[in-house]
Amino acid sequence: MSEQVAVVVVTYNRADLLEGMLAGLSALDRAPDAVFVVDNASTDHTREVLERSTLPGLVAIHTTDNLGGAGGFRLGLQTAYERGYDAMWLMDDDVVPAPDCLTRLLEADGSCLIAVREDRAGALVEKAALRFDLRNPLAIRPKTASIDSTYPSRAAMPATVEVENVAFEGFLVRREVIDRIGLPDASFFIFYDDVDFAIRARRAGFAIRAVRDAVLVRQLDFDQQHDLAGWKGYYMYRNLFVVHFRYGENPLVRLKPALIALVVVLLSPLRGGRAEAANVTRALRDGWRMRARPTR
Repeated sequence: MSEQVAVVVVTYNRADLLEGMLAGLSALDRAPDAVFVVDNASTDHTREVLERSTLPGLVAIHTTDNLGGAGGFRLGLQTAYERGYDAMWLMDDDVVPAPDCLTRLLEADGSCLIAVREDRAGALVEKAALRFDLRNPLAIRPKTASIDSTYPSRAAMPATVEVENVAFEGFLVRREVIDRIGLPDASFFIFYDDVDFAIRARRAGFAIRAVRDAVLVRQLDFDQQHDLAGWKGYYMYRNLFVVHFRYGENPLVRLKPALIALVVVLLSPLRGGRAEAANVTRALRDGWRMRARPTR
């Protein structure tokens, strides 16, 4: 109970969701010792929500530019780490923890732990990968099994489940992990920054465990099938390619981004069009430039 825990939240233009999430933190039976909210240059009423919050230990960090989720989590995590907290619990603005969520996490062993997400109806929606395959070049998607594709319900899970990637949405990390591997890579901007961090942690010897009884309720439906011809599509392609370039376990896996880009370009007259072809071509070039692994 002497462990000092800081919550790190990143938000951008979702003030109403943020307000509900902060209310959830206020209802925790084990209160965090600090809450750092990184407001990514929001233009809605986020500042007003933060100013009227009565949550103890709340520190608002207002950025002048949108740093993306990756930059926001790096800034918040760095702030909490430099202030000496023992554990940092990362949170998006669209989730609400059950009152005993932090208690259940702190009861579990390990330096990397995740709460298990469900939707508002109670259905399991935890996407953390049980297997993230960077060895098989024929695996189109590296995530070959997730918690919600493996277990039909929370009750069917064992008390803890070892996973190979995380979302920065209910992820608790202890400071010894930061000591060893450093902070999240802000250059991802959005998407795959959490995957990159998880791979680095596992390769440094830290297991990542999902804690069944730590409940996190997601307020929005998953909509990860973004328009690959839009701006988010560029980041999805680029950052997926970066993960393959950095951590592919053999030359064929590290070549897979080039093959994906070629297929997308060849099929662009039938699907995606010129915009997606331009996205994937630029993503391949920029992903290659990001291939060096972060040192801290």
